[in-house]
Amino acid sequence: MGSLSDSDDDFNPEINTTPLVDVMLVLLIIFIMTIPVMNHAVKIDLPRATNQPDQTKPENINLAIDADGKLFWNEEAIDHNELTSRIATAAQKQPQPELHLRAARTVQYEKVAQVMAAAQSGGLGKIGFVTEPDAK
Repeated sequence: MGSLSDSDDDFNPEINTTPLVDVMLVLLIIFIMTIPVMNHAVKIDLPRATNQPDQTKPENINLAIDADGKLFWNEEAIDHNELTSRIATAAQKQPQPELHLRAARTVQYEKVAQVMAAAQSGGLGKIGFVTEPDAK
């Protein structure tokens, strides 16, 4: 039987860290040498600033038809002949304005159709209808 005081085994439980330190130092030197090379090799596409003029938005033409069938161009009373001439003038502008049509609830549909036909024949391409929400 063996005793605790046997010195037959030269077993040393400590780990020899010298080779580990050597390997770590070699890796550290390799990383120190390669990092500057990698930094110079990275190419970045930087954005370029351009100076472009803003696009001007066209004006809106507010055309209202009241219950009696009277026409109002931007709150100015006009007749049907003046409507066609103003539409032709507005159609020549660049960018072309939008026609916002607001009609009273009791106006005849025929009057609205006449205004839409005048806008189409005059050359206006965009017509919008303005409505009011129901009050509850």
